[in-house]
Amino acid sequence: MSNDDILAALKAVVDPELGINIVDLGLVYRADRIADAIEVTMTMTTPSCPLGEMLLEEVRAVLHERFPQAADVSVELVWDPPWSSELMSLAARQQLGVSP
Repeated sequence: MSNDDILAALKAVVDPELGINIVDLGLVYRADRIADAIEVTMTMTTPSCPLGEMLLEEVRAVLHERFPQAADVSVELVWDPPWSSELMSLAARQQLGVSP
């Protein structure tokens, strides 16, 4: 279980409003393996995102399913730094028609 494996697993979590995974949207700030646990730091596009709690639960569920050997999965929601479209991958920007 590497940090890259964790990010790859998180690509299964898709923002239902935008249809783009949370990694390509730039919502995941950190995804680390710490000993036998996983720690994720992420944000939402806005603090008033109505689907925020649902996405956090989906992140936990995906990681527990993909890495059952992880003793703990911790997901921290942060607002600093604030999310901006500049954090999106090129593919996500193209899909949404946002200039690079």
